[in-house]
Amino acid sequence: MAAIAALDDDVRSALHEFARGADGPVTREAAAEAVGISRKLAAFHLDKLVAAGLLTARIEAVGAPRVGRAPKVYEPADADIAVCVPPREPQLLAAILIDAVVGERPDETADHAVLRVARERGVAVGADERAASRPGRLGAERALALATTLLRQHGYEPARAADTVRLRNCPFHPMASAAPELVCGLNQAFLAGVMEGLQAGASVEAVLAPRQGACCVELRAR
Repeated sequence: MAAIAALDDDVRSALHEFARGADGPVTREAAAEAVGISRKLAAFHLDKLVAAGLLTARIEAVGAPRVGRAPKVYEPADADIAVCVPPREPQLLAAILIDAVVGERPDETADHAVLRVARERGVAVGADERAASRPGRLGAERALALATTLLRQHGYEPARAADTVRLRNCPFHPMASAAPELVCGLNQAFLAGVMEGLQAGASVEAVLAPRQGACCVELRAR
């Protein structure tokens, strides 16, 4: 949010665009000239962009040899910055689909490869959480509570309702509406894998329960 807010200024936005369009690191002098402001003002705004994580800075000689100390130079940070409300996870969806295409086995269809990879990815997520939290043996109550915390981090917006966790947000929307059978099946396999990785698959199941405006899967105590 701070990074996006830093660009809500015409001067900073212009400086950021100049740095991104340059062939290499830019100096304060070059940036000031490109945007039409003083070197001192350029330095102030460039350092604000560094603080926001949008640019990086270092001391480095650029261009022709010069007398005195090497200048401070700036270039775009190697980071992807985005804000999405409600949360989405297109990277997870893309990673599952790519792994399925690359790793499809001779004895399975493309759809089966997607479901297998989605479940494997979910198992890894659940196992990492179990290793970090060390919850011990999980009955349905504790498993649902742990899953609620974990799935909130992945944008599902979970809500407990008795022996069920309903997921109010689909992190894979709008792709789920474009190919519901594929994406909802993948989502169910992923969440079943999460419960398996948590070692809670015997007490909690991920079931398809499509609801308008919400995730197509919910978790239920067995």
